[in-house]
Amino acid sequence: MKLAGIILIVIGILALVYQAFPYSQTKEVAKIGSLEIQSKETHELPVPPIVGGICVVAGVVLLVAGGRGN
Repeated sequence: MKLAGIILIVIGILALVYQAFPYSQTKEVAKIGSLEIQSKETHELPVPPIVGGICVVAGVVLLVAGGRGN
């Protein structure tokens, strides 16, 4: 349970710091015979700060609960 808590805290901190995670998508624009034209688009996936906060709080709760169990 401690490991899950630490992972949640790290994910929450990253979500609070970056607030958006970029990803790339390749699309085929045209294909004529063996000739292919592709376009690479970069998008961002916004992450609301409340999600990062919830992850941090949940991670702390798991760490505290894991510490009491021993």
